Amino acid sequence: MADQVVTLYGRNGCHLCEEARVRLEEMRRGGASFTLVEVDIEADPDMHRRMLELIPVVEVDGVRVSELILDADAVRARLDTLSR
Repeated sequence: MADQVVTLYGRNGCHLCEEARVRLEEMRRGGASFTLVEVDIEADPDMHRRMLELIPVVEVDGVRVSELILDADAVRARLDTLSR
């Protein structure tokens, strides 16, 4: 089975985004199988407007599971649901 895709929406200089990235990488080192895709919200003015107050935003295979502070349990639960 192909890896699930975890998308991290953020921007440079966002300390919460950096913390989320670190925790997601820790999850992968701990055995979680997913491809991490990072999206810089500043590359798209509409995305920037919609997400600025919510970042970091994390989606698992297109489903939003976390905003503001990474909810690692929600990410794991979604990954587990999809891997069944």
